[in-house]
Amino acid sequence: MFCSCPNNFGDTQNTNVCPVCLGFPGMLPMPNAKAIQYAYRIARALQCTLAPTVQFDRKNYFYPDLPKNYQISQFHSPIGRNGVFGFLYNNTMRSLRIHEAHLEEDAGKLIHSSESSYCDYNRSGTPLMEIVTEPELHSPEEAESMLRQFRRLVRYLAVCDGNMEEGSLRCDANVSINYPGKGLGVKVEIKNVNSFRFVRAALEYEIQRQSTVLTENKNIVQETRLWNENRDITVSMRSKEQADDYRYFPEPDISPVTLGADFFTALDEEGVELPSQRQLRLQKTYSLDHGLLDFFMEEKTAVDYLENVLSRGVDPKLVATWATGDVKKLYNKHSLHFASAPLTPERFSSLLQLIQEGKLHGKMAKIVLEKIFEEDCDPELLIEKYSLQELPEEELLGIIHAVLQQKAEAAKQYKDGNTKSFGFLMGAVMQASKGKANPSMVKKLLESQLM
Repeated sequence: MFCSCPNNFGDTQNTNVCPVCLGFPGMLPMPNAKAIQYAYRIARALQCTLAPTVQFDRKNYFYPDLPKNYQISQFHSPIGRNGVFGFLYNNTMRSLRIHEAHLEEDAGKLIHSSESSYCDYNRSGTPLMEIVTEPELHSPEEAESMLRQFRRLVRYLAVCDGNMEEGSLRCDANVSINYPGKGLGVKVEIKNVNSFRFVRAALEYEIQRQSTVLTENKNIVQETRLWNENRDITVSMRSKEQADDYRYFPEPDISPVTLGADFFTALDEEGVELPSQRQLRLQKTYSLDHGLLDFFMEEKTAVDYLENVLSRGVDPKLVATWATGDVKKLYNKHSLHFASAPLTPERFSSLLQLIQEGKLHGKMAKIVLEKIFEEDCDPELLIEKYSLQELPEEELLGIIHAVLQQKAEAAKQYKDGNTKSFGFLMGAVMQASKGKANPSMVKKLLESQLM
């Protein structure tokens, strides 16, 4: 945030460090302009009132993994205040108020063993944006849903990869329960939870724990707790009976920076349609299933791909069936992403158009789809190359006549009322056509020949 050290996850411990982020005496911090731009981009998307001036404060406290014994943060003038985050929960738009969004530097990382503790300062100084919501989430499920959609937001804005397993996105979950009608109770914080599943599990456990405390007529202690993923419980980290006094004062080594009108004009011009808004629009425009959209909405490149296909006039239900079925399996099998896969929007829509027009049936279409991934080729060329065209009606009638002669006994049984024989005859025709016949066409022609 305030030096030029690399910010790469997984590098050897204590290699991405310098005198500035290690807090050596006399070293002057220099704010990262790109980090400031990204922070304002997020605050704008959250509909915050944006600060016209970037000001930093010094927050004084001691942690073993904070070399300077203070953190450069924002207190008096955060980047954004009084915002709103809209997210979908149970297919209904929810509005979560944002108290503030401020920019700071991250601390290092403590690594514990049974005998020792180690400090890795690679993360020390990493740009960190902290977003504080109002207490308006009412269940662990709602909190998990909100976080998942917030990750979509930062990915859409291209400001963060959102990888919780790498620490790119972390959550401090505050829990407050009380007797009905009594308002908010004592707040307990669960610190640094690094997965959506753990956030939900930690909240579920903590609600149950606090409920038991109240049922036993005991007092809930204001404290910070940690989630123990091995035991599926929260454990006390430190007591917080009184508010911490961090002794904030303006950071003396960084002058306030007033942003001009050009900065905010450029910020407005780079705005993108937010994920929740886009999801509602696509649902309304194409009558799409919620599950299909959820599959695509995780990545902007994926939903861009989906909308590209839909804009070509293909039946949305057909898109849904193939995208969430065979296409998804092949993407996973080949470890591919929408932006780089051989199945371009043009090829996918062409394939679906052939199916829609009855020129290619399910089994043959699956073969063509697999060949597209294997050979990176257009579906029409593959159909011609491997002779995958559906059989014309005249040729299909010839096959049906031959099957009825060979399976005369089954044909007689059907005419005598044994309807099970029809399935046997259908299978025989499909086998004789080597799978190239359209099943619906076979059914229609076979019924007419058996009348």
